[in-house]
Formats: sequence, C-alpha cells, structure tokens
Amino acid sequence: MLDLKEYGIVMWDAEKIASFRRTLLDWYDREKRDLPWRRTRNPYYIWVSEIMLQQTQVQTVIPYYERFLDWFPTVKDLAEAPEEKLLKAWEGLGYYSRVRNMQKAAQQIMDDFDGQFPDTYENIAKLKGIGPYTAGAISSIAFGLPEPAVDGNVMRVMARLFEVNYDIGDAKNRKIFQAIMDILIDPNRPGDFNQALMDLGTDIESAKNPRPDESPIRFFCAAYLNGTYDKYPIKLPKKKPKPMQIQAFIIRNAKGEFLIEKNIEGRLLGGFWSFPIVETDFIGQQLSLFEKDDSILETVSQKAIFEKNYALKPEWTNNSFTPVKHTFSHQKWTIEMVEGNVKNDKPTSDKELRWVASQDFDQFPMATPQKKMIKTYEDSKKGIALGATLFLIHQVYRAYGLAKQGILLKELLPKRYKTIPNKSHFLTSKIQSYPTQRSVTYCSSS
Repeated sequence: MLDLKEYGIVMWDAEKIASFRRTLLDWYDREKRDLPWRRTRNPYYIWVSEIMLQQTQVQTVIPYYERFLDWFPTVKDLAEAPEEKLLKAWEGLGYYSRVRNMQKAAQQIMDDFDGQFPDTYENIAKLKGIGPYTAGAISSIAFGLPEPAVDGNVMRVMARLFEVNYDIGDAKNRKIFQAIMDILIDPNRPGDFNQALMDLGTDIESAKNPRPDESPIRFFCAAYLNGTYDKYPIKLPKKKPKPMQIQAFIIRNAKGEFLIEKNIEGRLLGGFWSFPIVETDFIGQQLSLFEKDDSILETVSQKAIFEKNYALKPEWTNNSFTPVKHTFSHQKWTIEMVEGNVKNDKPTSDKELRWVASQDFDQFPMATPQKKMIKTYEDSKKGIALGATLFLIHQVYRAYGLAKQGILLKELLPKRYKTIPNKSHFLTSKIQSYPTQRSVTYCSSS
C-alpha cells in the first residue's frame, strides 16, 4: 500500500473517517439525483451509463442512454450489432472509440464469460476500454464491492480535502488519490459512496464556480478550513489542440443528390459518413496567428486533386460559405467548403461512396463536423433565396412606383437581415449579417 506520508498527506483516524462517511452519505440520501441508471443494479446498464458519462454531461446522456438500451437491450445484442447502427446510436456523443471498444468488450463477455457480465474487479478490468475508474464504478454500484471509482471529479474533491500538492492531470499521480480512496470508501455502501463524491464533484465542488460554503464536507476539508480553497486542485494547463485546415467538397448530381463518403476505419471519425474531405497543404502553426475564432482562412485549392481521386469532373460554383469550426480533444478543424455539380455521377469504385438525398441524411451515421457542414450549407442556400426574394420585392416596388415607401421593405426583414440605413439609399444597402458572409447589392433608387 502507498505510504501517503511520503506525499505530505496525513490520514485521519478511524473515528473521523467513520464520521466523514456518515456525513457524506446522509447528504447523498437527501440530495441524490434521480437518474435512470440509478434505478438498477444491472451491470450492463451501469456500464453503458458510465462510458457515456465520460466527457459528456448528464442531461445530454439520458436520451442517448435510453435509446441505446432500447436498440441493444443485452450484451449479446451489443456484441452482434451492425457497425452503422452502433455508430448511429452514438452519433453526437463524440469520442467514438468508446462505443467501438464497448462492442469489443461485449464480444469478450460472450466469448470469455459465457455471456455473463464478470462480477469481480479484476475480470471487469480485463474488458476492452474499461480502465480503473469504470471498473471501480461497475464493481461498487452493481456488485457492492468496496472498489473506489477515481475520476477527475473525485480527485478534485480529495485534493481540496487533504491539500494534495500534486497535479491531478498527471497520470502518474492517480495512485495518490486511489490510495486515499482505498482508505475512505465505505465498505457497506461503496456504490453510494462513489456516486456521492461524483455528485459533489460535478456540482458544489465543481472545477468552475464551486460553492464551498454549501459543501456538506466543508468541516473536513483542509483547504476550506485553512483558506487555501482557491489553490486546489493543482492542475497544469492542457496542451492546445493542433490546428488543422480541412477542405470539404459539396458535390451534387443531376437529381440533386449529395455525394457522401464513409471514412476509413482506424482514422479519426472512421466509420462515419461525410462529404468528401481532405487536409489541405496548410502549415498548422499559422492558425495560431489568428486570435479570433471567426477568422476566415486562405486555403490551397484541392479541386484538381479531388477530380483525380474521385474520377469526377464537377462544374464548380462560385458560392462561398462560412468556414465550419470544430474542436476535438487533440485537433481544431477549420473546414472550408466548395461546391460543384456533376452530370456523370459514376465516381471511382475504390472508395465507399453514396449519392444521397438530403432528406435521407439521417439514415447514415454522421459525426458533428458533418452535421455542422450540412447546417452551414442549408443556411447559406436559405440566405441566397432570401436575397432573391428581396430583389423581387424591390422590383414590385419599382413597377408600381412605390420606391418612396421602401421603408416597408425594412419592416419585412428579420432583425439579423436589417439592411436599410435611410430611405434614399435603401436600394444600395448591403446585407451585413448574410449567412454566407457575402454582400448583396441592389440597384439605386435615384
């Protein structure tokens, strides 16, 4: 067992530990949240919830959790699920390696444990994608084993509780917090003890805007009692995501269908469908020169490369689109979109491609960057349609000699499309909030 004194931590005596457990669990019994995975001891259900809750907020998880168990009610169903249905069930949650690992773990359970979820910490920890935290959570909540579930929230609470002077973001320091929890965990109610600390760490003792005066364990907390609460936990800044410049190709055939491609397995977003995308010849460090998130970046044209790689010859439009931005844990994408139309819609056969109508997009698993591209494209088309409508309205005004009543045109516009600075120049006004970031100029009334 780790000697905590070597790390400057003096553990409490048995009486204080027992008092701490009672105080924490009494608070949990009064204040615990009613969550669907807390109404069961089924280890499969608890496992699904714990994996989903990694990097994702509780309220976001609930509908995903319920749908996932509706689609895959048993370990066997998960083990045998088609990949596209599996990814569709996870669509929007991000960190997609989680669900792929879950399926591999489900297959392990079927092969190595005769379809029965393992009931010891050691065997649970052998499953693909299950680390010490998840193994501890399942062991304690589903099987009542006195195994700590130590995640970032718990480490934050422990760091304040004992004024731990070690970085909670450094993986090698996890053993310190594990050792503390090994001593503190309630052997009679280990699942509730772990969940109480999880609730405390996500709310009252959160990383941002904590409320230490409301904490039920404040009189046990060294940082609170010593006035050092703001110092803990110690956590060094994370490395910034690497900037990436991406080119996306919006290609439509004569039927108005869109070309989408299935991303290669083993790569980021592997298995998901999107418009064809390529990384452009762009030095990533340049992106850091732009401090504003709305910077529009110059990109190297990749049209010729697309034509060669996809065996298509689009007629490229001059339409421009607002760059789409999306940040992963390790990459920050800026996606420039170009649009083209093709008459011959028989692309290369060495890629997994489909022509799909926009109303059928929801039949394919698509990650958040693709959904953002679709929305940006659709908003742009709506903006172009609005501009054409306004031009027609203006023509009607002119035809009936009503140009002097141009102020009425302004009243027809939503606030974000206000364009008319005064009556005399209303026909030369520019749309400043146009969704495509372009200006539309009308004829002069003079």
